[in-house]
Amino acid sequence: MNSHNDRKDFCGPDHFSRRTLLKATGAAAGMAWLTPLAELLALNAEKAPKGKPAKSVIFLWLAGGPSQLETFDPHPGKKIAYGTGAVNTSLKGVQFADGMPQSAAIMNEISLIRSVTSQEGDHERASYNMKTGWRPDPTLVHPSIGAVINHQLPNPKIEIPNHISIIPDQWPGRGGYLGAEHDAFKIGDPKNPVPDVSSDVPANRESLRRKNLSILERGFARGRRSDLDAKKTLHQATMARARKMMTSDQLTAFDVGLATKAERESYGDSQFGRGCLAARRLIETGVRCVEVTLKSFDTHFNNHENHTNLIKDLDPAFSTLITDLKQRGLLDSTIVICGGEFGRTPKLNPFEGRDHWPHGFSVALAGGGIRKGHVIGSTDPTGVSEEPENPVKVEDIHATVQHLLGIDYEKELDTPVGRPMALSDGFVVEELIA
Repeated sequence: MNSHNDRKDFCGPDHFSRRTLLKATGAAAGMAWLTPLAELLALNAEKAPKGKPAKSVIFLWLAGGPSQLETFDPHPGKKIAYGTGAVNTSLKGVQFADGMPQSAAIMNEISLIRSVTSQEGDHERASYNMKTGWRPDPTLVHPSIGAVINHQLPNPKIEIPNHISIIPDQWPGRGGYLGAEHDAFKIGDPKNPVPDVSSDVPANRESLRRKNLSILERGFARGRRSDLDAKKTLHQATMARARKMMTSDQLTAFDVGLATKAERESYGDSQFGRGCLAARRLIETGVRCVEVTLKSFDTHFNNHENHTNLIKDLDPAFSTLITDLKQRGLLDSTIVICGGEFGRTPKLNPFEGRDHWPHGFSVALAGGGIRKGHVIGSTDPTGVSEEPENPVKVEDIHATVQHLLGIDYEKELDTPVGRPMALSDGFVVEELIA
């Protein structure tokens, strides 16, 4: 099976890169290139997403690096399992780890990549890599997938933030060079009210404050050389968005208390479960990207015990989210991604923990044009080899997701300093597409 790591100038029917073409045509001379150029462009057009593109993404972020062996890629009976058992899924021959029976039951809706590879083994750098599709660069901050979606697919009907992070860790999605206005809007446990969206003074005093502020703003604008200088701070635009949000009926999407008791219980009585329920409600309202974090997968100590507790929250929330989206007719337009920054070593350390392993870990995807009931890649059941079969790079996942959203993942944008940057440096994984 061919590796997704293979990068060739012209990849035949599997992939065609306009960046590669531009290099080739730039180096070529004469009109002889026009015929093959037209043929290649036609071939590229055939690879456009079939049907309607997806509209939204829910990213279930398993912070700390979940063990593939105790979640989506168990090797029961093998030495590397250290006793971890497995449960059969709805896809024949595929198993999940013990403790994930509900997720196993919906494997027929999932594409599971068991061979994701990264060059980053540090939490911060690997989180950056997974959330942006780029490795850290000291000269540039890349936008996260949610920021790219917010920038490329704005929804003018949304009065609340279009890019949201629920129960974030220390590295939530950022706007990067696209600007801070594309940073994720952060909230905690959805059982609590959204903070800072109601005034702490009576309505008449609030009105007077706004009137006085407008006087100050006009004075500030008169002191600038031009109206453009006054707008550079984005102060007025930010204030207008905040006031619009504070009075919007769409704020009720955050309130999981408005869901039925049966709905809340099906997602599980946990922060993460409530986060996933809120994500569904927000997507239903029209929000483009919601990230929900389940923390504490950094299991250098007591790996098995910690994972057993964590998947008690993961299993009902993940499975119910997929089922709920499908029942409401939202799964075809919503891509769900479930994974962390890397995996865990096949060997236990002296503290019965597993250490960092970016050489072959699992990411599950569903909905939005993703192929159903499919597994890509495999890891060595002996734990000796660091090379998984059919490896998929992190940037390829980003390119594929952007492609399914109808975003031109090869599109170049100018950074604030005029540096052209493509939205993704990856390639579409054709196996992932329905």
